[in-house]
This record gives sequence, C-alpha cells and structure tokens, in this order.
Amino acid sequence: MNVVALLAFLYGGCLAQYSPQTLPGRTSIVHLFEWRWVDVAAECEHYLAAHGFGGVQISPPNEHIVLNNPWRPWWERYQPISYKLCSRSGNEEEFRDMVTRCNNVGVRIYADVVINHMCGASGGSGTHSACRTYFNAGAEDFPAVPYSSWDFNDGRCKTKSGNIENYNDINQVRDCRLVSLLDLALEKEYVQGKIAGYLNKLIDAGVAGFRVDASKHMWPGDMEAIFSQLKSLDTRWFSNGTKPFIYQEVIDLGGEAIKSAQYFGIGRVTEFKYSAKLGTVVRKWSGEKMAYLRNWGEGWAFMPSDRALVFVDNHDNQRGHGAGGASILTFWDSRLYKVAVAFMLAHPYGLTRVMSSFRWNRYFVNGKDLNDWMGPPSYSNGSTKAVTLNPDTTCGNGWVCEHRWRQIRNMVIFRNVVDGQPFGNWWDNGSNQIAFGRGTTGFIAINNDDWNMDVTLQTGLPAGTYCDVISGQREGDRCTGLRVIVAADGRASFQISNTAEDPMLAIHVDAKL
Repeated sequence: MNVVALLAFLYGGCLAQYSPQTLPGRTSIVHLFEWRWVDVAAECEHYLAAHGFGGVQISPPNEHIVLNNPWRPWWERYQPISYKLCSRSGNEEEFRDMVTRCNNVGVRIYADVVINHMCGASGGSGTHSACRTYFNAGAEDFPAVPYSSWDFNDGRCKTKSGNIENYNDINQVRDCRLVSLLDLALEKEYVQGKIAGYLNKLIDAGVAGFRVDASKHMWPGDMEAIFSQLKSLDTRWFSNGTKPFIYQEVIDLGGEAIKSAQYFGIGRVTEFKYSAKLGTVVRKWSGEKMAYLRNWGEGWAFMPSDRALVFVDNHDNQRGHGAGGASILTFWDSRLYKVAVAFMLAHPYGLTRVMSSFRWNRYFVNGKDLNDWMGPPSYSNGSTKAVTLNPDTTCGNGWVCEHRWRQIRNMVIFRNVVDGQPFGNWWDNGSNQIAFGRGTTGFIAINNDDWNMDVTLQTGLPAGTYCDVISGQREGDRCTGLRVIVAADGRASFQISNTAEDPMLAIHVDAKL
C-alpha cells in the first residue's frame, strides 16, 4: 500500500459517505436491472417521482465485452473493456440525458461501477465490445483507457492458477483473479487516477453515487485512495460540497476472513445476511418463525443500521449466485416475496433497495438453473427490448417491474410516511403471525401461518378509518381496497385469512379517510 493509500485509509472517516442524497421524504431506491437509459428516464418522470422513490441503481454504464450468444448474458456488463459511457443500455448522450431528466424530477441515479477488474482473461481480442473498441485480453492491452500488462496484479497473486483458490486467504481474495477476470493493480497511483477519472466523469454527468461491485476483492486503503480524488456532486441538483453516496458489495455471511466492517470507513455496505435470513424466516425453514423477528437487525448480528444497505434479493442471488442459496425469495415466489418486501419496507433497519427484474427461461438440472446466465429481453440482433406498459400499469416485453406491483409501490410510500418514527407496538402469536407499528404514523400486520388471524391490537395511530395500502389505497374520500377502523384508544381489529392472496394489512396516516 503506497503513502497516498495509507493516508486515505487513516483519514477514511472524513471520506465516508452514507447518505443517498435523496430528497426529503424519499427513503428507498430501486434497481432497474439492465434497463435502457431512455426507459429509465421515462420511468423517473412518469412513475418513480410520483410514487416517492428516492433513486435508481442502474447497470454498469461503462463499455463492456459483447459475447456472441443468441441472447447475450447479463454478466457481460461486469466485464469492462474501457471507461467509455457506452453499453447495451445506451450511448453517452442517452446516459447524460437520463441522469439530467431523473435529477430534474428529484430521482437520483447511482451507477453500478466495476473497478476491481477488466474482462476475463479468455475474452479474446478485437472489437467485440459495446462501442467496438479494440482490446486484447490475452495481452492485457486495453488502449482506450489505456491499461497494459503493467497495470494488473499478476505478480502479486501467489496461486498456481492465478485465480482465487481460498477465500480465507485475504491476499488471494484481493490480489488474485475473481473467476479469471483480469485483476487491476489498484495500489498503483496510475490505476487509481484512471478509475477516479471515470467516476468523476459520472459525477460531472450528475450521478448521486456509486454501487461498488466486488468491493471485498479490493484493499480498503486502495479504494479510499481512489474515492479521496472524487469531486463534489453537481450543484445543479445538490448543495455545494455534497459528496457522492457510496455503497459497496461485500458478501459476508460470517464464514470468511474478510469482514464487512473493514469497509465501513468508505461508505455503506450491502448486508447479505439480511436477504438470506429473511428468506429462511418467511419460508419457515430450519424451524424459523416470524415471531423471532422482534429483534430484527443488529439483534441478528447484522451490521449497524446506519451502515447497511438491505434488500430481499438482488440481481446475483435471485439467480443462485452470490450469497443466500435457495432461501432467497424472488418474484418467482410472488406471494411470499411480497410478504418479505412489505416487512422490509415497514421495518426501520437499513437503507432499503427494491429489485426490478426481467424474466428468463428457467431450466433446472439437479437443482441448478442452467439458464441463469440469460440477459435481458432482447431482439435477435442482441439489442435490449424496450420496457413496455400494460393497461394495469404492470410491465410487458418480459420485464417484471416488481417496483410497480401495487403492494410494493404502496409500501415504498408507507416507508416514506413513517420515516424517523420509532419501532413499537410489537405483537406476535409465538408463531408466524406478527404486527408492529412505527410511532403514531403507521402499522402493519402479517399472517404467515396456516390458520386465520383474528386479533385486536394497539396500533398507536389516531382514531379514524384507514385504507389498507396492500389491497388498495386511498383515492379521495374512498378506499379502493379494505378498510381498517382505529378506535379512540388506538386499537383496531385485524382479520387476515391464511389463504389471502396477500396475507397482510398495512395502514398509515396519509391513507386515513
């Protein structure tokens, strides 16, 4: 580690950026996985801003390898060729237009950035990339950056294969190749400068922050040396001196040498135990019960709430990659998935990210989905299909758009309404029926048992008639779904069938008639 990296590491607390820089009253972000820039811009203007979403995580905007499958794999986006703003989501002009339009309606953009590596060692050579830029993976030659063989970690890795072979060896994990991806020598000031230049270009375009891919494969000191070079955010949309939001992908389920806490000095960290544990509880596997969620969060040995970015699923683990295994809930398990997302959005722990996916043709052999590689809905030439809208506002063309599901969209609003209110009025039946409130602003009840719920509970809410935001919402002076009556003493009755399509009820003060 050089002197600049060491100084950055020592003063990391000054660089740490934990705030998503969203507008007040907007508390959740959505990952529009593999969306085109033109579709993201339209979604910001016509849906996300109106429904209280704070920001969008986009797929990596850098130029990447193009692989010649009939339907190109999603993971080609994670194999950079250059730092040009050219990808299967669109060109630089479309990217800048998207960021501007989203910021203009108060929806922030967070770029997924791949800075640990370039493409795979077997990526070949030529111009099979998003902008047809020449590269030679075998020679480690990327002239558009430029990087040469001097800029990679070959000499530092001590394994015979050059790949990571032991995840309990910190040096291997951070200096060797992740699944043969060419590992950049981030300790070099030249490499740090090239990456910082790329990130600053994104800041100049108006992005609010970064999701940092494969963070546990980089030394924290090297990362801080890079982030110390970042500009403040664009004053067209952010206060003078505002620093970018940083959240890092660190898979830490507790069984490896590298720990999430090693990255707290840089920014927030993805809490992978959250999705793995919540999936196990909602599925009622391994004897877990929802009653055990009373002390959810730090009480489950999770990282501190103000350092955590949480999710029910992400683009990796919904495909069986990354962490969590079969317990991960996804849109394929829609009923239980909505239960888990509603719980996440009602509970105060962490900064929440909602997933928005596309469908693929699953094909299982011995429990393994052999089609988990499939990229976004595409035409025969490999170009990504537009996100189209159905009359009921759900998505077509193969796009799932979980964030547009009524139950999830309305719980995003619920979280905005209850933001800052204390967790309280917990109730459970000792099994899988639970309920809890958020101060005097919101209350949720969930029945995940095999029998009906019929209880009267203290909600903490003012007296009145409330619209359940799971089955519908308030529209003027009426409810489009169920009603819940809160008495003068704050108590209300909750009847939830175990066979209900959505076995939960949620109310908040902005849904009061």
